[in-house]
Amino acid sequence: MSHAANADLGHEVERALTAAEVEAVAVAGDPTPGGVTALEAAREAGRSIAVVSNNSADCVRAFLDRHGLSGHVLEIVGRADRQPDLMKPNPHSLITAAQKLGIDVTRCVLIGDSLTDIQAAHTIGAAAIAYANKPHKHELFESAGADSVIEAMQSIAEALQKIP
Repeated sequence: MSHAANADLGHEVERALTAAEVEAVAVAGDPTPGGVTALEAAREAGRSIAVVSNNSADCVRAFLDRHGLSGHVLEIVGRADRQPDLMKPNPHSLITAAQKLGIDVTRCVLIGDSLTDIQAAHTIGAAAIAYANKPHKHELFESAGADSVIEAMQSIAEALQKIP
């Protein structure tokens, strides 16, 4: 297969994957319990919010739009087009988000629900709050050295509301 044909195939695969992700938003359900409150608390505390995802930015944008949350998020960084090697645990998306926000990445806090989230944050010196949305994850995240492990997103809102 020629380089041009291979590139065309790569673009087609990426477009199909993105289309499937966006279509899945319609059946994805509601935001994580406490997630909206956490977003609101972060904005009220003057924090800049970016979403970094191994999904496409279009998918994330569709989800935020569907739930009226786009106004809370300043930047969305999805997976790099046809570059799976840049997906988390590679910190590429975190670095890109910090640059877009104009923030030193070591002053960022990533809240994530996967081991790759924690690994990506720690690779670049960012703090990592692990959201243990399933019982077996708490110990996994502690073993991975997460800076904090929470079991409810409401905890983020409560902590932000205590900051002067």
